[in-house]
Amino acid sequence: VKLQPTLLNFQIIMPSSCDSLMEDIEDMVSSSDPTPHERQSARKSIIPRSRKKKELLSDEELQADSLIPGTQKIWMKTWGCSHNNSDGEYMAGQLAASGYKMTDDPTEADVWLLNSCTVKNPAEDHFRNSIKKAQDQEKKVVVAGCVPQAQPRMDYLKGLSIIGVQQIDRVVEVVDEAVKGHSVRLLGQKKDGGRRLGGARLDLPKIRKNPLIEIISINTGCLNACTYCKTKHARGDLASYPIEELVERARQSFQEGVCEIWLTSEDTGAYGRDIGTDLPTLLWRLVEEIPEGAMLRLGMTNPPYILEHLEEMAKILNHPRVYAFLHVPVQSASDSVLMDMKREYCIDDFKRVVDFLKERVPGVTIATDIICGFPGETEEDFQATIDLVKAYRFPSLFINQFYPRPGTPAARMEQVAAHVKKQRTKELSQVFHSYNPYDHKVGERQHVLVTEESFDSQYYVAHNKYYEQVLVPKRVEFKGKMIVVDIYEAGKHFMKGKPVEDSKPFTPSIAMPLQKGEVSGLLQVSTYMHAYSYSN
Repeated sequence: VKLQPTLLNFQIIMPSSCDSLMEDIEDMVSSSDPTPHERQSARKSIIPRSRKKKELLSDEELQADSLIPGTQKIWMKTWGCSHNNSDGEYMAGQLAASGYKMTDDPTEADVWLLNSCTVKNPAEDHFRNSIKKAQDQEKKVVVAGCVPQAQPRMDYLKGLSIIGVQQIDRVVEVVDEAVKGHSVRLLGQKKDGGRRLGGARLDLPKIRKNPLIEIISINTGCLNACTYCKTKHARGDLASYPIEELVERARQSFQEGVCEIWLTSEDTGAYGRDIGTDLPTLLWRLVEEIPEGAMLRLGMTNPPYILEHLEEMAKILNHPRVYAFLHVPVQSASDSVLMDMKREYCIDDFKRVVDFLKERVPGVTIATDIICGFPGETEEDFQATIDLVKAYRFPSLFINQFYPRPGTPAARMEQVAAHVKKQRTKELSQVFHSYNPYDHKVGERQHVLVTEESFDSQYYVAHNKYYEQVLVPKRVEFKGKMIVVDIYEAGKHFMKGKPVEDSKPFTPSIAMPLQKGEVSGLLQVSTYMHAYSYSN
């Protein structure tokens, strides 16, 4: 039997005394290589070797033969950003399409797939603790995400199977081997003709966490070298997906009932610089595909790469099918601190972005991030940051106490005392909670798109044009619809809206949404449905 060669393009570490860690593997792909679904289809042509009737099977052989990959239950946990969540959705979709059963109950699962985040120490601590918990319960463990990609030789990862951030299209192969007791590590980058690709194909099967929302990664990596960032070690330099592939992915999503698209990456503003295009060009193409009433949300962009596109970005954010929302991390209002961070902009650049968009896009929501207690931050530096928040009164502010990440330049700098970092984080949080950004909106009539359920399950969650959160009554006919509400109450992070009685919900979806847990993309790769039919 001839096997596809890429099926063997990894090293298997048998569960023996071999503790040596294999080197990273470069996974070269080109247009002539088999696609992931072709690799799956190849399995069907494998003919098992028949045993002689008189051959006796030992207990050990019987036990080994009973571990048929594709029949197990898998629990997956994802930490971190929307890019990581998108990767998790793709991995879940491929596993389910190959016969594995995804479960929400970790106790009944045979395999734990842990998709990690390396941004902050607490996220990695949770990840490490989950590995230990799985091992204590004698579960098979497969790890993915930025932690093992950046530091595969960590002691607590020894002997575990790893799926690299650009290898999520091969999750089925890795889990298959893990089920059989083998340790497989795929950590290479995808390249075509020497050029680094954005990652796995966008048309892979996936299970959307929310069937109404499609998360599309437009590029991976970034052009910066921030001294505190560990994600760069995992995601690497900028690599963008071609515009046509992204447009096709959006088109497919709308055909599956999606009514909201999130564009994500480590820096959306840098999109296309490696392939001769730019973010506005992509956005104008995507806008053509958005059905009436459906919405597009932009992801995080750093100030340097959005400055040259401000005019076009203002026009795009004013488009009726694009949320007037932008996440622009400032991190600090001190030029001295920004220089030590190697952020490649000064505070005046950030203010120019915000001021321009506020003038050209009335009501625009600017979200930002701030790190408290970066090495070398003085009281004067911190006060400048306090003053910035007081001046701009950001409605959405992500406040992070600085954590030195191993292997980063910032970890080797002289650290601010722990109690000082804690105090500054507390002080900035108090400033943020001293104002209510939505009080003036009580009494307004707004159009909102209903896409989610609130954490307490008491309301549906909708968003208005400015991506401000509006809680509405939990009526089944509102889910996935654009409705008109009157704002009657405002809190720190939300408003509450009462549906206007004589208005009718508008349906932006051009098709029925998939059911929760249903696999997306099977019309394109229907052979996934049968890849493990022999095992059922």
